[in-house]
Amino acid sequence: MVMKLEKVTPLGRSLEEYWLMFGLTERDLDKKILGIGDGPASFNAEMNELGNNVTSVDPLYEFTGEEIEERFYAVVDNVIEQVKSSPGDWTWTYHTSPEDLKLHRKQAIVKFLRDYDKGKTDGRYMVGELPSIDFKDDSFDIAVCSHFLFLYSEHYDYEFHRNSVYEMLRIAGEVRIFPLLDLMLNRSPHIKPLREELESNGYRVEIKKVGYEMQRGGNEVMIIRHDDSRTQD
Repeated sequence: MVMKLEKVTPLGRSLEEYWLMFGLTERDLDKKILGIGDGPASFNAEMNELGNNVTSVDPLYEFTGEEIEERFYAVVDNVIEQVKSSPGDWTWTYHTSPEDLKLHRKQAIVKFLRDYDKGKTDGRYMVGELPSIDFKDDSFDIAVCSHFLFLYSEHYDYEFHRNSVYEMLRIAGEVRIFPLLDLMLNRSPHIKPLREELESNGYRVEIKKVGYEMQRGGNEVMIIRHDDSRTQD
């Protein structure tokens, strides 16, 4: 059995999960980072506490904290039940069980909500969505996209993915996308043609394994860099 979601689900992840999913380094955390589709993740809140620079963009941020919390609790139990009913689809390494997964998601949204109103005032949580985001060229060092592009390949076609990636590359010197599987636990059909097009246009594309896996086999990140090596160590 595979996960069935009718639309993008408002579940958030922690700084530690972002660190592992995107293969981030201490040096990366000091850079100016854009999180796309962060939803109710605690990544921004935790990074802000450490004095690091993160801006999160999501259409969800048009809602109040109370409304986001309500939407989270409207879907989280259904997601966990689907996880429980498909035990062969998941790897319990970082999260140790469906109950532990739910606990982590609840912890993330609690930290997010605690930070949300101030973060909106500070301009750290901004309303926006792919494939067009209102930032100037080269506004960020790294743009990361978690559990949206590729995951929802059944919902969004190749043109959407293509336009979204080029938009992120316009805004940031480096783009990282995780995971590379779709909801059916297959590698997204958009990856091969997208990689070929990007490389033909001079971008450097790397797919590498990372230290985070929840979907079985979903332990790879795509890293796309401009050919001028602006973001290399």
